Amino acid sequence: MRRPVRNRLPWWVTVPASLVALLVLVVLAGHMRLLPGLKNPFGAETEDRTGPALLKSIQDMSRYEAVSGTFQVVVDLDKDAKFLPDAVRGSRTLFVGTGNVAAYVDLGGLDKDAVTVTDDREGARLRLPHARLEKPALDVERSYAVTKERGLLDRLGDVFSDNPNDEHEVHKLAVQHIGDAAKESDLVARAEKNTERMLENLLRSLGFERIAVTFAEQGGRD
Repeated sequence: MRRPVRNRLPWWVTVPASLVALLVLVVLAGHMRLLPGLKNPFGAETEDRTGPALLKSIQDMSRYEAVSGTFQVVVDLDKDAKFLPDAVRGSRTLFVGTGNVAAYVDLGGLDKDAVTVTDDREGARLRLPHARLEKPALDVERSYAVTKERGLLDRLGDVFSDNPNDEHEVHKLAVQHIGDAAKESDLVARAEKNTERMLENLLRSLGFERIAVTFAEQGGRD
């Protein structure tokens, strides 16, 4: 009796298929830690190719940073599209922003009339500019997005975007609100009080007994 002839696949099909199957087994073994010493050949690797930092400028500081405040704000950014439901087009982001604002007194631009000393050299009068606020600095390590809701069209657009998770807008709003809060706070007043106390202690250590520190309207405020 003649045996039936089995159809065999050609070698140029079976060999690549076997190699692919073997490769899949190796990858799965690496993921499942069946072979602890084996690394996933397709695993992503991170390499820092950043070049050295370049010094662009040097600026001598002639200001006394008298106080610093930490602020936190919850930014609720809601974007809606006309005639479309939020599930189709729109986004809403809740972002907790934490930032610092410092207040300082600029001592570098004082003229010759800013400091007067009495004839007996026991009294001194200082006339200083009002304290100013530094620009708010957002603390990215302590700032985070609570929720992100995006419509279907927005999510599809993220696929073709270079930066789908761009948080520049909420960061900018957080900095703006933190700056506004700093202006409404007592940072400027406390900075002037701390500066006055620092200068009084300094001049007393130099032998002055009568010290008067005043702040004038010059230079404006940031």
